[in-house]
Amino acid sequence: MGILNVTPDSFSDGGRHVHLDAALARADELVAAGAAIVDIGGESTRPGAAEVPVQQEIDRVAPVIERVAAGFDVAVSVDTSKLAVMQAAVAAGACIVNDVRALRGAPGARAWAASAGVGICLMHMQGEPRTMQLHPEYQDVVTDVLEFLRGERDACVAAGIDPAAIVVDPGIGFGKTLAHNMALLNQLPRFASLATALLVGVSRKSLIGQLLGGRGVEERLYGGLGLAAVAVTRGARIVRTHDVGPTLDVIRTVAAVLAGDREERER
Repeated sequence: MGILNVTPDSFSDGGRHVHLDAALARADELVAAGAAIVDIGGESTRPGAAEVPVQQEIDRVAPVIERVAAGFDVAVSVDTSKLAVMQAAVAAGACIVNDVRALRGAPGARAWAASAGVGICLMHMQGEPRTMQLHPEYQDVVTDVLEFLRGERDACVAAGIDPAAIVVDPGIGFGKTLAHNMALLNQLPRFASLATALLVGVSRKSLIGQLLGGRGVEERLYGGLGLAAVAVTRGARIVRTHDVGPTLDVIRTVAAVLAGDREERER
């Protein structure tokens, strides 16, 4: 899943793709590098980010989604928590809704998603983007996140959403300390109990900078690739990234090793 932020304030690429031509050029790069999904967002969810008015978010994402969906052989997802934006995005050609609030912040979103037949990504986030990193606390972070996602998945299924259309995301970096993030990555195999595809996003995030002695955003590629490899070996089936080409190289090489390991066990 390649990231395309059409925002002025995203932590890594804010302001680079706010104009339609720049956004389409970036989409072309992501698809050429091998992205299966292009995830388009019009509101930053970085720590401290301010909320964007609904119509402004629609105006940012809908024209880009329409052109990407029509012009590229790729699935398009919209990164939003607002029902009106979801509806406008799907009308423009998106087929997946990627919601950091797991459809909880938009009344009627589950029923609409069921009727629209779209794919849904449910992410865990403690708190809100403006405050989520102030004092994140858990009884047991892996159990707490796992049970949250189980509950939200079950609520979506009860609302009529096809279980096969649901993806879950533990929300690395969203209301978690470095220790919380490391525990989640280490214990990703536990999420297999949900019988749901697992998405992991670690690309350029601050935990990489913390692990590598304070590296800036533009110096986190290799650390992010290492974490992506860990995620894939522990069950992730979708990797959300700014750096599609290098990440796909990692996925392909890890997958080749895992396939060989399965063949050995099956002999």
